[in-house]
Amino acid sequence: MKNVLAADGIQLSFNGRRILSDIYIQCEVGQVTGLLGRNGCGKSCLLNIVYGSFPCQDKSVRINHTSFPAAFQRPDLLRYLPQHNFIPKQFTLKRVLADFGIAPSALEEEFPEYARLQNTALGNLSSGQRRFVEVYCILKSETRFVLLDEPFSFLAPIQVERLKKVLNAEKQHKGFLITDHMYPHILDVADQLYLLKNGKAHAVTQQSDLEFLGYLRPAHHQ
Repeated sequence: MKNVLAADGIQLSFNGRRILSDIYIQCEVGQVTGLLGRNGCGKSCLLNIVYGSFPCQDKSVRINHTSFPAAFQRPDLLRYLPQHNFIPKQFTLKRVLADFGIAPSALEEEFPEYARLQNTALGNLSSGQRRFVEVYCILKSETRFVLLDEPFSFLAPIQVERLKKVLNAEKQHKGFLITDHMYPHILDVADQLYLLKNGKAHAVTQQSDLEFLGYLRPAHHQ
């Protein structure tokens, strides 16, 4: 049986302005689902609604046909990476890894440069290192589905590529829903895509769909 996270019937309005309208989106274990859209189109709101931490007029969020209106209460099923730093800056790297059930040796084997930073507080790391640790911990956490909001922000290109490798390894037993304004990275890792536009989630099957929907400029074919 497939493990599926599905959300539909999502309605969100602010002061009479409709932000999300009858959204349907789904994510399967073994796949990375990409969510693209212009700034301000409601991508972060949608992730928070799925997570259960943001109120809306209507929604249905299910994991394997079981309703989870407040999925944030079940970290064994769903984890969420927000755009902002979310781990207290006074926590040491060793403490953070322990909280996520990750052996320090696992991080050190993949990324040896972090071995000497085990007793360093996150607030004393560079902004890139701190974000790298947060993304890594969420990717490696024991859960079934992961929501990633702008995971590649503040990261150097080499860090992004390294985390994409972790993501591809972890998707063997997890499902990921990811959004990032650096869309080439999303196109690179995603097995399926949605484009959020005018309050609707449009399924995307090829790059020409993104051009037709006005997200990308038409390619110049020679």
